[in-house]
Amino acid sequence: MRVAMIGTGYVGLVSGACFADFGHVVTCIDKDPSKIERLEKGEIPIFEPGLDDLVARNVREGRLFFTLDGAQAIKDADAVFIAVGTPTRRGDGHADLSYVYAAAEEIAGLIEGFTVVVTKSTVPVGTGDEVESIIKRVNPDAQFAVVSNPEFLREGAAIEDFKRPDRVVVGTDDDRAQVVMRELYRPLSLNETPIVFTGRRTSELIKYAANAFLAMKITFINEMADLCEKVGADVQQVAKGIGLDKRIGAKFLNAGPGYGGSCFPKDTIALVKTAADYGAPTRLIETTVEVNAARKKAMADKVAAVLGTEDLSGKTVGVLGVTFKPNTDDMRDAPSLDILPALQAKGAKVVAFDPEGRHEAEKLLEGVTFTAGPYEAADGADVLLILTEWDQFRALDLDRLKTLLKAPVVVDLRNVYKPHEMVRSGFTYASIGRG
Repeated sequence: MRVAMIGTGYVGLVSGACFADFGHVVTCIDKDPSKIERLEKGEIPIFEPGLDDLVARNVREGRLFFTLDGAQAIKDADAVFIAVGTPTRRGDGHADLSYVYAAAEEIAGLIEGFTVVVTKSTVPVGTGDEVESIIKRVNPDAQFAVVSNPEFLREGAAIEDFKRPDRVVVGTDDDRAQVVMRELYRPLSLNETPIVFTGRRTSELIKYAANAFLAMKITFINEMADLCEKVGADVQQVAKGIGLDKRIGAKFLNAGPGYGGSCFPKDTIALVKTAADYGAPTRLIETTVEVNAARKKAMADKVAAVLGTEDLSGKTVGVLGVTFKPNTDDMRDAPSLDILPALQAKGAKVVAFDPEGRHEAEKLLEGVTFTAGPYEAADGADVLLILTEWDQFRALDLDRLKTLLKAPVVVDLRNVYKPHEMVRSGFTYASIGRG
């Protein structure tokens, strides 16, 4: 089938490359000349393991194309995907749908014959209705169906998630659109992947509900971690004990400094706003948003408490990892954006290392010095703060660290190391929820 993918951000690029790898012919469209130029040269503008090879292979084999002018690709397409950003709108917290609606207007004037228009972007309930209205207004004679097809991609594992998903959700009541969507995802039938067909509004809500639930799960275990510290329990054992219950499950029960990233923060806020607009307030999600924001800000106090002083003037904090999770260069709503400025506000000098996030982080973290490696970040620091659990931080040379640090103090916000081993190695060690 022929696919046009509007937007070459995280979702659009991964989805386009994976559809091409399924054997479809995909044209990815973007209005950013520098991004298209880089992609045509084989340069990937985001870090996602395996994506560079996937893109290169499908470009080489003539199934994946990039362009600034998508007119012909949209005219020829069986399905046109809208995969543009829906950031939080300044001022009111709602999702900014201006890019989605602009894409809908562009599509409306170009489609020929029956075309499935698919919203892949994360959008509030009712957005598909508005996309349909825009296309009808601009092109009353157009033959089309608007479908919701939310993405469930984890950064760092996006290709695996696309090719071996738990499920594919498709929101449409149009029989012709169902045929097209089944054909697009037919390669997944080998894995017996469930394709869940729902109404369009239901599909739109499924995406927000899924992310809100996972965000609540993270926030829950973080609050349990705080309680564990007070009563002398171990949050990792608590997580294991409840996670073995199949009704709960073990995933997203890792205590830490709070959730961040491109999805959970904006999607929880957008769902709260949508629910309020419809007079159905979501108190659990509202509380989740509030607790998570407070938690990230409180982590600087945890570092100060370990050092025994609120005034960190003259102190240096070495930081390992600044991206919101490992295996990505994404800095969107990363806990580091709250924690490191809070440490600086207490007077600390911050020196950091991240394997992939430096380029983006330097734009966002003013005054932070970045180094070439983890040991350079530790050199001369009063405390080492582990903030992102990159694999290369899991087996550091502890003896070498002790010689580099001014004092052997480690604050581990990801529970990478075992407390008794760190104490036995001569460190003052603090972690999350392991009192």
